[in-house]
Amino acid sequence: MRTLAAYVAAAAFAALPALADPGDVEKGEKLFQQCKGCHQIGAGATNRSGPHLNGLFGRKAAGLDGFRYSKSFQRAGAGGLEWHAETLDTFLENPRAMTSGTRMSYPGLKSAEDRTHLIAFLRQYSDDPANIPEADPTAQGIDHDLDPAILALVGDPEYGAYLSGECTTCHQAAGSDDGIPSITLWPEDQFVVAMHAYKTKKRNHPVMQMIAGRLGDEEIAALAAYFKDLEN
Repeated sequence: MRTLAAYVAAAAFAALPALADPGDVEKGEKLFQQCKGCHQIGAGATNRSGPHLNGLFGRKAAGLDGFRYSKSFQRAGAGGLEWHAETLDTFLENPRAMTSGTRMSYPGLKSAEDRTHLIAFLRQYSDDPANIPEADPTAQGIDHDLDPAILALVGDPEYGAYLSGECTTCHQAAGSDDGIPSITLWPEDQFVVAMHAYKTKKRNHPVMQMIAGRLGDEEIAALAAYFKDLEN
């Protein structure tokens, strides 16, 4: 039985205007070679230093019985994080951005195309939408549901500099990503989309949700304008 959170996530995904290429399973299988040292998948898969990945889609973070998860993953699961195409994409890009205290040494997969292929491969070992219609889709949305008027706002970088103090208490202005992802030189549109995802709780990080929740549209635009050109 799917949780309310799962239905909400599915509804949000369905509201997106279009779907990208669902990914190449064979390419995804090759990419999974990077994961095999810690994770198993398929017939006979068992937990290793990381949990097995059968039945991953729709699973609550830290939700596999019998595996000892880090406190970071336990907090994420308690906060409502579930593994769907979108959350997996965010996680695979930078695991520590979603679960900062994870024990995983995996640095992330920067190529959006490669993440799509890997997600398509992982999808083969969860419920198939062809047989179970309510199962998660594999394809990623090529767009987001953020109001275009919000993306069109022109931020004031000087105002962003004034607001940035709360950000730089954790994110280093010099661009260091030692345990906390860098946000310097981040493209404005990506910054804005990410902050609004925290604001609407589509991204699961309690501190970021709290901070983004206090910011208005113009303030987020100003911060995006400031950080996109910040160099030290």
